[in-house]
Amino acid sequence: MKKHSFAIKVCGITRQSDLSTAMGMGAHFCGFIFHPGSPRYIAPSRAAALDSALIRRVGVFVNQNAEEIMDIMKTARLEFAQLHGAHSLDCARRIGPEKVIRVLWPDRYESVDALQREMELWADSCAWFLLDAGSQGGGHGVSLDWTSLASLSSPRPWFLAGGLSSASLNRALEQCSPDGIDLNSGVEAIPGQKSPQKLLAALKPLTPYTPYHIA
Repeated sequence: MKKHSFAIKVCGITRQSDLSTAMGMGAHFCGFIFHPGSPRYIAPSRAAALDSALIRRVGVFVNQNAEEIMDIMKTARLEFAQLHGAHSLDCARRIGPEKVIRVLWPDRYESVDALQREMELWADSCAWFLLDAGSQGGGHGVSLDWTSLASLSSPRPWFLAGGLSSASLNRALEQCSPDGIDLNSGVEAIPGQKSPQKLLAALKPLTPYTPYHIA
């Protein structure tokens, strides 16, 4: 594995026990999903009650508009909004670019150059990108073509997502160089419930290499 620092994000949190495990294993971000159609959905009031100590809190949004997103962010004590839907640049700017993680799906683009042009378009409207597998949604366990991302030169730091687990993570990090990793379905016992054993297996080998500093 390449020995460089990167951020660890554990998404789809619904239980305090899973959040505590992720924090204990060195996670820098935790993600709560506010899309009612997801098996990992959590009510904003329930997310607010979960103790995340000092790690960054992220909300995942699909259909909500800027006003709804900002209301949920306030209720759930969120620092970032991860935009998974057809959100506009204006929506991101209303939320605040420094608070936005924009999700993009590389499989939608005919080339890495086309993906990079889209990233340049969004560069002033987000703080991070998250690159996910498939062509929409997330949490489906499908992996990206990591080698195709090796030449990517992102204008913002980016998370790698898409079915990452202990079985695939090292290989993914050898083939591309994200600034962060996003773990979800690959470390679950069932949708919405993380497996402590799978989290441990995925994160324990990473801890010596992740002295990531969040300003």
